[in-house]
Amino acid sequence: MSTPLISDEAQRTVDLLASRPLVRLVTEIDDNGAIPPRRMTATLTDLSTHHLRSASDTARAYGLIRIAPGAGLELTQAGLELVDLYDAMAHWARGHAVPAPVCAFTSRIRAVLGLLAPSLATGAHVAGADEGLARLRSLLIQWLADNPQVARAAEPEQAA
Repeated sequence: MSTPLISDEAQRTVDLLASRPLVRLVTEIDDNGAIPPRRMTATLTDLSTHHLRSASDTARAYGLIRIAPGAGLELTQAGLELVDLYDAMAHWARGHAVPAPVCAFTSRIRAVLGLLAPSLATGAHVAGADEGLARLRSLLIQWLADNPQVARAAEPEQAA
């Protein structure tokens, strides 16, 4: 990304990527393969139907998943790369006990994205960041540059 996101854009982008239902959906597909749309509620029992529908719609709108005929919801290349980014974030967070020594995968992702959000808004490196967190910032910026449709999610919604 050649220019930093403005503060509100950065926060909305981070909120989108840190959405627990979205993280759960894409990582579940990565871990276990395509999910038939009618099996989502049985597969992701910890999420409400509303959250599942919203996560699925969001992931499809931003090119993270697609419906494969005969298989169900599967990850696109952008979705696979996002899962790799999530895995790298979780690995760093686990090694640094962020946000706590024992916590859920989604909590680790949300915490790392929270640490990175201010640097996305300012374009500056993360204050006090170790080499691993700086690398995650670079990976996130590269992923966003490769997937501008997600950064566009940061645009405010138009009033109806």
